[in-house]
Amino acid sequence: MEEKNYITPAGHERIKSELLQLLNLDRPEVVKVVHWAASNGDRSENGDYIYGKKRLREIDRRIRFLNKRLEFAVIVDNQARKTGEADAEQVFFGATVTYANLEGPQAGKKTTITIVGVDEVDLDLGHVSWVSPIAKALIKARLGDCVMIQTPTGPTEIEILEVQYR
Repeated sequence: MEEKNYITPAGHERIKSELLQLLNLDRPEVVKVVHWAASNGDRSENGDYIYGKKRLREIDRRIRFLNKRLEFAVIVDNQARKTGEADAEQVFFGATVTYANLEGPQAGKKTTITIVGVDEVDLDLGHVSWVSPIAKALIKARLGDCVMIQTPTGPTEIEILEVQYR
């Protein structure tokens, strides 16, 4: 059995729209090109045909992958935390957390990350996977808590300065 694929509503929409793009636009276009190239005769040296078939296999592989990810997707919606109906000061999946290093060469440096699903990771945007060491250290901690995280230079203590659910 496949492990659950936790994902934010926005991440689920992105995967779904990529899948629809591949199914409704990209794949039919490539099929047209391959059909046209095949009708030209000799396929052994037909670049359009050879490249088209290769591209079609890549698209089909991606479609299978996305379908599998969506099949096991568990959408985590933090609407209750956004509206204040649930505890918004505790860190859970989907939280945007600002923290500061308390020691080492980075002492006092503030960092903001958002804890997302493995399919949504984008370090340039500060999106880290819920299975990453930093996320595992932060999950269930509260605003103002100090937690230890493991870094390449050794254990470091950080303080949670802000918790938001967007």
